[in-house]
Amino acid sequence: MEWYHVGGGLLTLLMVLISLGVPLPFALAAASLPFLWLIQDFSTSLISVELKIWGVWVDYILLAVPLFVFLGELIARSTIGPNLYRFMHRGVRVRGSAAYGSIGACAGFGAVCGSSMVGSLTIGSVALPEMLKLGYGKRLSAGVLAAGGTLSVLIPPSLILLFYGIVVDVSIGDLFIAGILPGITLTTMFAIVVVVWGIINPESIPRVDNALRMPLFEIMAAVLPILVIGLVITVSIYAGIATPTEAAAIAALLTLIIAVAVGNLRWEGLKSALLATMRTMGYLGLLLSAGTLFGFVLTYHQVPQQFTEAFLTLALEPYMVLAMVIAFYLVVGMFLEPVSITFITLPTLFPLISSVGYDLVWFGIIYTITMEIAVLTPPVGLNLYVIQGLAPKEIALKDVILGVLPFIGALAILIALLLLFPQMALYLPELAS
Repeated sequence: MEWYHVGGGLLTLLMVLISLGVPLPFALAAASLPFLWLIQDFSTSLISVELKIWGVWVDYILLAVPLFVFLGELIARSTIGPNLYRFMHRGVRVRGSAAYGSIGACAGFGAVCGSSMVGSLTIGSVALPEMLKLGYGKRLSAGVLAAGGTLSVLIPPSLILLFYGIVVDVSIGDLFIAGILPGITLTTMFAIVVVVWGIINPESIPRVDNALRMPLFEIMAAVLPILVIGLVITVSIYAGIATPTEAAAIAALLTLIIAVAVGNLRWEGLKSALLATMRTMGYLGLLLSAGTLFGFVLTYHQVPQQFTEAFLTLALEPYMVLAMVIAFYLVVGMFLEPVSITFITLPTLFPLISSVGYDLVWFGIIYTITMEIAVLTPPVGLNLYVIQGLAPKEIALKDVILGVLPFIGALAILIALLLLFPQMALYLPELAS
C-alpha cells in the first residue's frame, strides 16, 4: 500500500471516529490498528501495542508531566494563586490595575505551572468577580483572563513545549529557555492591549480601583511562594543542576510544603489536587500512548518522510512552506485542542520544517504560540469556555470571544516578530550552550 493511501486512510478513519464521538485516545488507537495489521499479525500487533503503551508510562522525561500538573493543582487549590492576583492588583495603584494585575498574575502563575486552562481557572476565579464588581467592562474582563491563561503555555515550564520536545526529540531545556524572552514580550504586549483598550473604550476601565492596600505580611505571603518555586525550577534546569524531571519533582515537593505552610492547603484540597492530577494523567497517559502508536504506524509506512519528499518536489520557498504550516495550525486549532494536535500532526510536519532549514527550537516557540491562539478560537477554544463558565449569568460566550480578539492580534504580532527576529527565541539557548 502506498504511503499516501496509509496517510489518507489514517486521517479519514480518525476524523470519522472523532465525529462519531469516540474519545480521542481511543480514536487514535482504533485508527492505527487496521494499518498496523497490514504489517503485523494480530498476536504480534498486541505485543507492539503493549510495548508502546508501556514505553510511554515508564519514560523518564514524561515523569515531569504529572509532577507539573500536580504542582499546578496544588497552587489552584491553595491561596497561592489568588494571593498573587491580589498583590498584583492592589500593589499597583494606577487606572486599570486589576487588568494589569490579572496579566501579571497569569505570567507569574505561568512561571510555575505549564497549563493554560489551570492558569485561566486559578486566576480567573478570583479576578473575574473582582473586576466585574469594580466596574470593568465584561469583554475586557473576560478577554484579559482568557488570554492571560495562555501565558502559562509560553512561559516555562510549559506542557506544550514539553510534549513538543518529546515528539520532535529536541532539548526540553533549550525549549524552556527559548520561551523566556517571547513570554516576557507577550506579557508586555498584553499590557499594551489594555492601555489601548482604555484609550479607545474608556468606560471599560474605571478611573481608580477602590481596593485596599495589602499589609507587608500579605505581600510577602503572596510574592515569596511563586518567586521561590519559580527560581527553583528556573535555576535548577538552566544551571544544569537538575533535569526538567528532577526540577519538577523538587518543585512539586516544595509547592506542597509551601501550600500547607502558608497557602492554607488542607487535606480536602490535597485530596482534590491528587484526584485532579490522576484524572488529567489518565486522559493524557492514554493520549500519549495512542499518539505514540499512531506515530509508530505513520513512521513504519514512511508517511512523514514521503510527505516531506513529495512536498519538497514543489520547490516552494522555505518561507512559503512555513506560512502554509502556520496557517494549517491556525485552522486546525479551531477544531482540536493543543495536546491532540501535537501528537496527531507533528510527527508528519516537523521533518518538513527541518528539511527546509528552520531551527526546530525556534519553530517550537512559533508552534506554541499557534497553540495559544488555538485555545482562544471557537468552536473549541478551551479558555473561552473556562472563563465563560466562571460567570455564566453575567458574561455571554460572545463577550469572551470578542474580548480575546485584540489579544489574538498581539499573538499574531509576536509570531511576526519571531519571523523577523529569530534571535528572540534563539539568543538565550545559544548563550546557555
